[in-house]
Amino acid sequence: MHLLPRATSFDSLSQRHGERYKWLVLLVVGLGTIAGVLSTTSFAVAIPALMRDFGLGQEQVQWTMTGFMAAMTVGMLPTPWILDRLGFRKLFLGAIVLLMATSIAGSLATSYPFVVAMRILQGLAAGVLQPLGTLAVVRLFPDKGQGRASGALGFGIVLAPAVAPSLGGLLLDHFGWPAIFLINLPACLLAGALGLYLLPLPREIVRRNFDWLGVALLTVSTLAIVEGIASLQHSGPAAGWTLLQFGFAALAVGAFVLHARRARHPIISLGLFRRRSFSMGTVVSFAYGFGLFGSSYLIPVFLQHAQHFSATAAGTALLPSGIVLALTIPLAGRMADRHSPQGVTIAGLALFCLSFVFFSVVAAHISYPEIITATVLGRIGLGLVLPALSLATLKHLEPHHLGQSSVVVSYMRQLGGVLGIAMAAVFVSWRETVHAGAADGVAAAYADGFMLVAGVFLVALAAACLMKAQPPHREDVRPL
Repeated sequence: MHLLPRATSFDSLSQRHGERYKWLVLLVVGLGTIAGVLSTTSFAVAIPALMRDFGLGQEQVQWTMTGFMAAMTVGMLPTPWILDRLGFRKLFLGAIVLLMATSIAGSLATSYPFVVAMRILQGLAAGVLQPLGTLAVVRLFPDKGQGRASGALGFGIVLAPAVAPSLGGLLLDHFGWPAIFLINLPACLLAGALGLYLLPLPREIVRRNFDWLGVALLTVSTLAIVEGIASLQHSGPAAGWTLLQFGFAALAVGAFVLHARRARHPIISLGLFRRRSFSMGTVVSFAYGFGLFGSSYLIPVFLQHAQHFSATAAGTALLPSGIVLALTIPLAGRMADRHSPQGVTIAGLALFCLSFVFFSVVAAHISYPEIITATVLGRIGLGLVLPALSLATLKHLEPHHLGQSSVVVSYMRQLGGVLGIAMAAVFVSWRETVHAGAADGVAAAYADGFMLVAGVFLVALAAACLMKAQPPHREDVRPL
């Protein structure tokens, strides 16, 4: 008698569950992705409690967030190699087990270094899980329904960060900061249990040497960028340490390009970027992360700092846009199936760009209803982009490139998010000094910040227009 279900093949599971099987797999992967997202967005509410309990300053406690984000970004890099080596089932379940184990261990922590260590390990697990959703969509839905599937997956991923802060606050008030580590446990348990029954054995295992040097160079560049951003926020752009970190990052990226040209099996193949749809798609993905995270930082701070709204009023103003974003993504997925994914992406980018141009123009005298309207329009734009971009970027790639390409797209979006928050904060702070003597100096500084975000999306709009849909060069898409 077996306590655990026997793993079986994709074909066998497909015959057993019929047409609904791929949707069941997408549910499993979506739950795992949501578990990782909850770990990302819920922990910020615990920072004041950690400062109080461990007697630390904000700069030290911030490592619970910075360490997680850096580890999450780095954790994406070896995913294609592990996927080829172990298969989707073992990789997914292993990441879920690691996320659960570190969450439970973190909730039992009695020292701050151990808290940070568990957050870093959580980030590695979340980084592995994040690209798997996109990969599952393009493998399970090779021809029809990719947009619908991407929209369904995106709905949960977007909804999770909307509820995570309030749920985290509830746990914090009743059980203290250790409970925040456990916020992802229900999703982890459900994803793990369903995954044991529904995820298939790999059809083939690809054994190739691990690109240690490539991963090391990309890790150095990522960590240098994250540290440079942290230095940018507290020391300024002209500080020696800031310039040194960005210099390290540039050197590491240059060294990786040279290495990838010579390596037989680089961790990321530069040949992917010869496809215009993919290379331009990574630019759009970076801008998407920049705009999503940058605007999420700018708008609430602007409402409180420049418009003098209360925290409650600022949060209420953003609530409709969050709901609209979650509702738009599934609809956008259906649109991307029926119309050109490139066209839907362009429409979404243009709408978001226009909403921030509007914010910039009327920042000094914007009314509360105008704030709600502009944020709703901007989030509709973001909602249009997410599912359509995956289709436009990945649809025409060969199956053996899907693992790497999914990771690159997720990596660029995550990197854009990290840079978006930091650049928005530093840029507005600089513009406040420039406009210090003006009557509406603070509002003018935020107006410039809004225009910065709009400018990034204008570049993304140009990149999206250059995305040339190429004829499929696809074999039958292989199962998970």
